[in-house]
Amino acid sequence: MDTYKKGLDLTKVPPRSPHAVIGGFNILGRTIDKCRALLFGTIGEYHFDCPLDNQLFSFMDLKGDDFKAFVAEGHSDDEIAAWVKKEGQEKTDAEMADWNKFVSTNNYAGQPAEKKAWLEGENKRLGLDKDGTLFDMLDADDKASYKK
Repeated sequence: MDTYKKGLDLTKVPPRSPHAVIGGFNILGRTIDKCRALLFGTIGEYHFDCPLDNQLFSFMDLKGDDFKAFVAEGHSDDEIAAWVKKEGQEKTDAEMADWNKFVSTNNYAGQPAEKKAWLEGENKRLGLDKDGTLFDMLDADDKASYKK
């Protein structure tokens, strides 16, 4: 069975990096992986429709439940990316590029102090620069979690 029809077992392997670009979007591949794993009962400690996924959903003006319903129909990554573009708010290539740059370089500077402190603490725990990005922290955390 194709991976997109059965999903990944996130108790054994991590979802894709938030850096992975699917259909022109950062985060989308990871969101798809977590959604499929939720649908197949293999999500482990990950969360779908979390604040990271909601960055994409908010940008495109989509609802997590609608996304999940479409993914549940067994669509491929390319079909899901096309659905996001069709059902979401229309975005120019420049808007998508700006958004991708923002989310991929986000280190919570300018965010509430507790968010910035949380990310700095996670970066320290993982041996990263305290001002490292959320994406880099997630990648390092995935790598550390699956070393065990």
